Amino acid sequence: MKNGILTICLLTASLSVWSSELYTPQPVLQGDDDKIVATLRFDTPESGDLYLATIINGQLRFLTQNAQGIALTASPTPFRPNETFQGEYPLFSVDGKSLAPGNYPLYQIVTQANTDDPLNEKNWIGGRNGLNFLSFSVGLPQKVRVLAFNDLGMHCMDKDFSVFSILPPFNIVNAQVVGQESDGEPELLDADEVEVRYSAITGRKGSINSRSLAKTNFWQYAEGLFGAPLSPGESLTGFYMPADHPEQPSEQPLHYNSQQDWFSAEGIPIVPIDDMGQVNIYNMLRISAYDKKTGEPLGATDVVVPSSTEVSCNNCHATGKMAANHPDVAWATEADLEIQTKRNILILHDKQHETQLQKNTPVLCAGCHYSLGLDLEKKGPQGEQQGKSTLSQVMHLFHGELRDAKGNPVIPTGNTVPVEQSCYNCHPGKTTQCQRGAMKSAGLTCTACHGGLLAVGGKFPLQKGGSLDGSHDGSPRRPWLDLPRCQSCHIGDAFEHLEGEGLVFHEDGIRLMQAYRTGDDSASPLLAENKRFAENENTLFRNSHGHNKIACEGCHGSTHAIWPNADSSANDNLTAIQLQGHTGTIIECDTCHAPGSLEMTLKGPHGLHNINDSRWTDRHAYFYYTETESCQACHGKELEGTPLSKMAATRTFNVEDKTVILEKGQEVSCDLCHEKPFD
Repeated sequence: MKNGILTICLLTASLSVWSSELYTPQPVLQGDDDKIVATLRFDTPESGDLYLATIINGQLRFLTQNAQGIALTASPTPFRPNETFQGEYPLFSVDGKSLAPGNYPLYQIVTQANTDDPLNEKNWIGGRNGLNFLSFSVGLPQKVRVLAFNDLGMHCMDKDFSVFSILPPFNIVNAQVVGQESDGEPELLDADEVEVRYSAITGRKGSINSRSLAKTNFWQYAEGLFGAPLSPGESLTGFYMPADHPEQPSEQPLHYNSQQDWFSAEGIPIVPIDDMGQVNIYNMLRISAYDKKTGEPLGATDVVVPSSTEVSCNNCHATGKMAANHPDVAWATEADLEIQTKRNILILHDKQHETQLQKNTPVLCAGCHYSLGLDLEKKGPQGEQQGKSTLSQVMHLFHGELRDAKGNPVIPTGNTVPVEQSCYNCHPGKTTQCQRGAMKSAGLTCTACHGGLLAVGGKFPLQKGGSLDGSHDGSPRRPWLDLPRCQSCHIGDAFEHLEGEGLVFHEDGIRLMQAYRTGDDSASPLLAENKRFAENENTLFRNSHGHNKIACEGCHGSTHAIWPNADSSANDNLTAIQLQGHTGTIIECDTCHAPGSLEMTLKGPHGLHNINDSRWTDRHAYFYYTETESCQACHGKELEGTPLSKMAATRTFNVEDKTVILEKGQEVSCDLCHEKPFD
């Protein structure tokens, strides 16, 4: 039982920085000859028993040493007992060829010496902060690069479909395949050259999700809800989880979208329950590319395909709560809180709007209230939907206008209100962390981008530039279309950026902490004049392309989950690690370009120069004297360094006969290596 408790602890742990570090020079293993190597470094002495553990098939296993090498045991056994650890320790180097393709976690702790309860974090040196983590990705060929990404960073679905449904199990994965021409220059490959498929793969914490059948009652009610006679396991668009396909229970194909220059699986019916029956919101799929003619595996990348059922109405609509407590109404009495709450909503709807929904379950909410997110054929409102408010309006606007007996909003909103008291009353969530990654780390909340309930519900007309294509400026916001944009906060660079009243600047004075002007009730997204970080015109981030037609999400990660995730063990970070060796935005030129093939340039993404290239270190002075403003844009007008010039990884440089070490996150200024050119 204790092992099981620790396994759950490890699966849910968010790891912090401690005085020791577990690392590997090769987190991605491509072939049978590759070695799994792990090294442990202690910055300050730690005394006790050193344990190493992994999770295989959902089971916690401890690593031990014997005459034959490394062994695994279910019994908690120290890897190195009763020592004082200081400095660097090579832990092991073993062949990777014996391991099946997947992601293998490795956990390390030092406990009090000879403790009887090594699984109790109270006995760990540093407590939970003393837990170190890394993972190895095994079986990833790298003849091409596969840039894979989920479109939204989170997809929600109903936990139960017997009463009514807001959202079905439906997830989207897109991928681009980057090959190289004979001169080392990258080229996007299409369906004439490669096939792309998705398969289930273990995540960084040992969890795998290969099927959805028996994990949800969606298929029992799908035809009644959507009028679609689906086969068990089939999504509304014909996709399956890999193990659920009735004829080919294995890898499943992505289709090529020539308009977007990417391969796509629109509608994977993944649910947030793994194959061990445990909740896993951040399940992973492996996206693999194969030669169209020979079938040879060319490359693969693992990506988070998130889903959540933490869409909750029971805070208000459970029997006895504020929306289900009128004494003259017979409220639902089911023991299942999800079903009870949903029945109460239908009871209330029938009472207030004289409908007969209780007699016609299951009910599809979007059947009457149009939702662009469920309009798969993009036909617009049809039949019963015509003339009625959209689903977003009846959710956000209606609830945003509700007032209690004192005239206060029932659901408070605004940038000063914690999301747990506003958005997370209904949306995922307090557990799910729908919003995660770089934006969350920067302190942004849902309302900083989207505005409050009334703004999202379209109560106030959009200001000039507020609608995606300008066609609805002066009209209510269109759900799923008139959304905040990157350029609404990334308003330029250190040399030139948006200025004026009502702007909420980050402390760096370059970026904003709010995507609209203070005082704008409509929360109309701002448009930058300097388009360095802007999306394509009239296009959302998730559909935009940048450098050489590469999708923006291919380098930055998904909306709501922009890389990096502050939790070093998060599955979200794995994709970037596999592509470039470290977390964060894909910034290494060698990810797509052959090493040494790229000429010296300032024409990289967003005007970026060559990264991790010794030639740039030696020759960049020429670019400063010929394109000074391009350098100042990121390094600052006085070349003092800005957040736009932060190091993506710790690197060592040889500059003017001396060694310079720049740490990850350090803002690069000229005087870190030499005098400024104007000193």
